[in-house]
Amino acid sequence: MTVDIDNLRALLELLSEQNVAEFEHESEDVRIHIVRSHAAPAGPFAFPPGGSMPTVGFGGPTAAGGAGAGTASVSAPEPTDVLDVTSPFVGTFYRSPSPEAPSFAEVGSVVRPGQTLCIIEAMKLMNEIEAEISGTVIEVFAQSGKSVEFGQKLFRIKKA
Repeated sequence: MTVDIDNLRALLELLSEQNVAEFEHESEDVRIHIVRSHAAPAGPFAFPPGGSMPTVGFGGPTAAGGAGAGTASVSAPEPTDVLDVTSPFVGTFYRSPSPEAPSFAEVGSVVRPGQTLCIIEAMKLMNEIEAEISGTVIEVFAQSGKSVEFGQKLFRIKKA
Protein backbone atom coordinates (compact mmCIF):
# COMPACT_ATOMS: atom_id res chain seq x y z
CA MET A 1 0.00 0.00 0.00
CA THR A 2 1.25 3.53 -0.71
CA VAL A 3 0.57 6.87 0.91
CA ASP A 4 -0.82 9.68 -1.20
CA ILE A 5 2.01 12.23 -1.17
CA ASP A 6 -0.37 15.14 -1.82
CA ASN A 7 -2.39 14.16 1.26
CA LEU A 8 0.81 13.80 3.29
CA ARG A 9 2.00 17.22 2.16
CA ALA A 10 -1.39 18.77 3.06
CA LEU A 11 -1.25 17.09 6.48
CA LEU A 12 2.25 18.44 7.12
CA GLU A 13 1.21 21.95 6.12
CA LEU A 14 -1.90 21.82 8.34
CA LEU A 15 0.13 20.61 11.34
CA SER A 16 2.63 23.39 10.73
CA GLU A 17 -0.09 26.06 10.46
CA GLN A 18 -1.67 24.86 13.70
CA ASN A 19 1.79 24.67 15.35
CA VAL A 20 1.29 21.00 16.31
CA ALA A 21 4.52 19.59 17.79
CA GLU A 22 3.73 15.89 17.38
CA PHE A 23 1.17 13.83 15.47
CA GLU A 24 0.64 10.10 15.19
CA HIS A 25 -1.83 8.10 13.10
CA GLU A 26 -2.09 4.34 12.77
CA SER A 27 -4.34 2.25 10.57
CA GLU A 28 -4.30 -1.39 9.51
CA ASP A 29 -1.08 -1.29 7.50
CA VAL A 30 0.43 2.17 7.97
CA ARG A 31 1.75 4.17 10.90
CA ILE A 32 2.64 7.82 10.48
CA HIS A 33 4.52 9.61 13.26
CA ILE A 34 5.41 13.27 12.71
CA VAL A 35 7.55 15.20 15.17
CA ARG A 36 8.41 18.88 14.81
CA SER A 37 11.43 20.27 16.59
CA HIS A 38 10.46 22.57 19.50
CA ALA A 39 13.32 24.90 18.56
CA ALA A 40 12.10 25.39 15.00
CA PRO A 41 9.88 28.35 14.21
CA ALA A 42 6.36 27.71 12.99
CA GLY A 43 6.19 27.52 9.24
CA PRO A 44 5.65 25.13 6.40
CA PHE A 45 7.51 21.86 6.33
CA ALA A 46 10.32 21.80 3.80
CA PHE A 47 11.09 18.82 1.63
CA PRO A 48 14.60 17.98 0.44
CA PRO A 49 15.68 19.37 -2.95
CA GLY A 50 15.49 17.29 -6.11
CA GLY A 51 11.84 16.37 -5.76
CA SER A 52 12.57 13.67 -3.21
CA MET A 53 9.72 13.15 -0.78
CA PRO A 54 9.58 11.65 2.70
CA THR A 55 9.23 7.91 2.55
CA VAL A 56 6.71 6.04 4.62
CA GLY A 57 7.38 2.40 5.30
CA PHE A 58 5.05 -0.34 6.38
CA GLY A 59 6.26 -2.50 9.23
CA GLY A 60 9.91 -2.09 8.28
CA PRO A 61 12.75 -0.02 9.66
CA THR A 62 12.35 3.70 10.18
CA ALA A 63 12.15 5.63 6.96
CA ALA A 64 12.64 9.36 7.28
CA GLY A 65 12.84 12.37 5.08
CA GLY A 66 12.28 16.07 5.22
CA ALA A 67 14.22 18.97 6.62
CA GLY A 68 13.57 22.39 8.01
CA ALA A 69 10.77 22.79 10.51
CA GLY A 70 9.97 19.08 10.82
CA THR A 71 10.25 15.57 9.52
CA ALA A 72 7.83 12.83 8.62
CA SER A 73 8.70 9.25 9.41
CA VAL A 74 7.50 5.87 10.38
CA SER A 75 9.17 5.37 13.72
CA ALA A 76 10.94 2.24 14.85
CA PRO A 77 9.43 0.53 17.87
CA GLU A 78 10.37 2.10 21.18
CA PRO A 79 12.54 -0.02 23.50
CA THR A 80 10.23 -2.30 25.46
CA ASP A 81 12.08 -1.91 28.76
CA VAL A 82 11.43 1.85 29.10
CA LEU A 83 8.35 4.07 29.25
CA ASP A 84 8.33 7.76 28.44
CA VAL A 85 5.87 9.70 30.58
CA THR A 86 4.46 12.57 28.52
CA SER A 87 2.45 15.65 29.40
CA PRO A 88 -1.30 15.11 28.97
CA PHE A 89 -1.82 18.83 28.35
CA VAL A 90 -0.16 22.24 28.13
CA GLY A 91 0.84 23.78 31.46
CA THR A 92 3.64 24.60 33.88
CA PHE A 93 5.75 21.68 35.12
CA TYR A 94 6.68 21.40 38.81
CA ARG A 95 8.93 18.68 40.22
CA SER A 96 7.85 19.26 43.84
CA PRO A 97 4.70 20.33 45.72
CA SER A 98 6.37 23.59 46.82
CA PRO A 99 9.67 25.38 46.15
CA GLU A 100 11.20 24.26 49.46
CA ALA A 101 9.97 20.63 49.26
CA PRO A 102 12.03 17.81 47.74
CA SER A 103 11.22 16.62 44.20
CA PHE A 104 8.63 13.89 43.78
CA ALA A 105 11.04 11.92 41.57
CA GLU A 106 14.73 12.24 40.69
CA VAL A 107 16.96 10.26 38.36
CA GLY A 108 17.48 6.97 40.18
CA SER A 109 14.18 7.14 42.09
CA VAL A 110 12.27 3.87 42.23
CA VAL A 111 8.58 4.48 41.48
CA ARG A 112 5.43 2.37 41.60
CA PRO A 113 2.06 2.73 39.84
CA GLY A 114 0.03 5.62 41.23
CA GLN A 115 3.05 7.41 42.71
CA THR A 116 3.17 11.15 41.93
CA LEU A 117 6.00 12.09 39.56
CA CYS A 118 5.26 15.80 39.16
CA ILE A 119 2.56 18.45 39.03
CA ILE A 120 1.39 20.29 35.94
CA GLU A 121 -0.47 23.52 36.55
CA ALA A 122 -3.06 24.23 33.87
CA MET A 123 -5.69 26.96 34.14
CA LYS A 124 -4.86 27.48 37.84
CA LEU A 125 -5.48 23.80 38.60
CA MET A 126 -2.70 21.62 39.99
CA ASN A 127 -2.74 18.22 38.27
CA GLU A 128 -0.65 15.37 39.68
CA ILE A 129 0.99 13.18 37.05
CA GLU A 130 1.37 9.64 38.34
CA ALA A 131 3.58 6.71 37.36
CA GLU A 132 1.78 4.06 35.36
CA ILE A 133 4.36 1.33 35.96
CA SER A 134 6.92 0.20 38.52
CA GLY A 135 10.48 1.07 37.64
CA THR A 136 13.40 3.43 38.01
CA VAL A 137 13.50 7.01 36.71
CA ILE A 138 16.44 7.16 34.28
CA GLU A 139 15.86 10.59 32.78
CA VAL A 140 14.00 13.83 33.58
CA PHE A 141 13.32 15.92 30.46
CA ALA A 142 11.40 18.94 31.80
CA GLN A 143 12.59 21.76 34.04
CA SER A 144 10.65 22.81 37.10
CA GLY A 145 8.74 26.06 36.63
CA LYS A 146 8.92 25.86 32.82
CA SER A 147 6.07 25.41 30.36
CA VAL A 148 5.43 22.02 28.82
CA GLU A 149 3.45 21.15 25.71
CA PHE A 150 0.91 18.40 25.14
CA GLY A 151 2.80 15.16 24.46
CA GLN A 152 6.16 16.53 25.59
CA LYS A 153 8.35 13.96 27.32
CA LEU A 154 8.64 14.55 31.06
CA PHE A 155 10.29 11.38 32.42
CA ARG A 156 11.81 8.13 31.15
CA ILE A 157 11.25 5.14 33.40
CA LYS A 158 13.07 1.82 33.08
CA LYS A 159 10.53 -0.90 33.77
CA ALA A 160 11.14 -3.08 36.84
